[in-house]
Amino acid sequence: MPRADAIAERLDALLRTSEIPDYPTALNGLQFSSRGDVRRVATAVDFSSYTVREAVAARAQMLLVHHGMFWSGLQPVTGLAYDRYRDLITHDIAVYSAHLPLDMHPVLGNNILLARQLGLEPSAGFARYKSVEVGLSGSSDVDTRVVVQNCREFAREAGGDVVVTPFDGERRTRHWAICTGAGADGDTIREAAQRNIDTLIVGEGPHHTAVQARDLGMVVVYAGHYATETLGVRALGEYVASEFSVEAKFLDAPTGL
Repeated sequence: MPRADAIAERLDALLRTSEIPDYPTALNGLQFSSRGDVRRVATAVDFSSYTVREAVAARAQMLLVHHGMFWSGLQPVTGLAYDRYRDLITHDIAVYSAHLPLDMHPVLGNNILLARQLGLEPSAGFARYKSVEVGLSGSSDVDTRVVVQNCREFAREAGGDVVVTPFDGERRTRHWAICTGAGADGDTIREAAQRNIDTLIVGEGPHHTAVQARDLGMVVVYAGHYATETLGVRALGEYVASEFSVEAKFLDAPTGL
């Protein structure tokens, strides 16, 4: 059976974690080691007390997450943080995290999988962060109501729902872009406007982005931060299961956001 460091080495190469820039607290790669073999991996969007307990209950030896152990920054190893570390050590569970490298992967990424889920075919990137484009964009000729309905069905399956900026019922989506997670901010709205994007699909965003979008004649579909980022970790778990002949289980922990 494989060890956690061997799985991590393969995933680092697959996701190009050393090449792709990310936020400092992402700390992509193996974040917490283990000593034993890995027979079962658990996957989750977020590292939390709940997902650690669920990984223990699932008898997993490795936890793959999108938002890792240090996402909130430095904190003392006391209280809940201590309890999480204790459980990982006691049950010999390794933790691997992949943020932007997973968002933008061309096969296993959140953005490509969401585009395919919605029946949209990408032709270019979107949402530039430093030297990379995290999201995707493309052309279509689809009733915007259909796009919204597809997003709503997807989000509800993941335990959430969508919020949509107002639009005329006869509107059509001809130039779209996707950026999962916290995909709407001033930068992405400006980029979308510059690229003539008429429909932007994101996980979540602040109030002012909806105001800006309406002024620009753009529709923004907020399909849920959690929902839009369940796809990548599920796919990553399936990849590990196939490549290393281990079991994989997705730990569902919807936040409603």
